Amino acid sequence: MTVKRFIAGAVCPRCNEMDKIRAWRDDDAEKQHRECVACGYQDEQSTNVQAQAPELATRVNQPHASAPQAEEMVINFIPNPGSTKH
Repeated sequence: MTVKRFIAGAVCPRCNEMDKIRAWRDDDAEKQHRECVACGYQDEQSTNVQAQAPELATRVNQPHASAPQAEEMVINFIPNPGSTKH
């Protein structure tokens, strides 16, 4: 027997009613189902985990060839003489 459970806070994509979606899992077919009890909307998703494609190499996710060279400098903040706020 399949247990159908309501999903708290879920909004139906068709009728926009809240708390009307219920979901259940069919392990034999390896599918997860959901349906709206207000309008009859239904859909299903596969529970099979598919291997993801490897991440593309970009300049953001690659290590630096060499550490960036930084020069230390002292910054002096000079107060604005025309300002009346202290």
